[in-house]
Amino acid sequence: MLRLTVSGPPGSGTSTLVGKLCEDRGWSSVNGGDIFREQASNRGLSVAEFSALCKQDLDVDRSLDDILKQVMNDPDGSEVVESRLCGWWAEELGLRCLRVWVSVSEEERASRIQNREGGDYRTCLEISRQRQSDDMERYLKLYGIDLDDMSPYNLVVDADELDADGVFGVVSAALG
Repeated sequence: MLRLTVSGPPGSGTSTLVGKLCEDRGWSSVNGGDIFREQASNRGLSVAEFSALCKQDLDVDRSLDDILKQVMNDPDGSEVVESRLCGWWAEELGLRCLRVWVSVSEEERASRIQNREGGDYRTCLEISRQRQSDDMERYLKLYGIDLDDMSPYNLVVDADELDADGVFGVVSAALG
């Protein structure tokens, strides 16, 4: 049964948070990115090819979100779901769970991405800004969702000044 959704922009630390929570509580999780990669593989496409298809055919993107909603609604499913829109879907589906958004500034995200993947800070910053802009445009077009609207989330964690353990502590305390 779903207990928690975790969302945030790339580089915000959502995967690290989910890993810590699942290890601490013995929970399982589903990552929207894993569903994306699985569907690409099922179609015989690379992740890049599937991403291009999703940009060309918004119905493919919608079908991925429908799969995620089914996973979230499964009473025997994972306790934690991580994806950019899972908090929105939990709200839409009327699921009673903690819906977390991990908020991190553009600059901090770029720094974290640079530390994780290497490369030049300015390049990481530009790529991060472009991805966020592309995602904002796509979700607005697909669903009328503004990624700056935090109304579906019942916990927004400002993680700019927190390390992974600090974010874990805030969310763990909210879970009780």
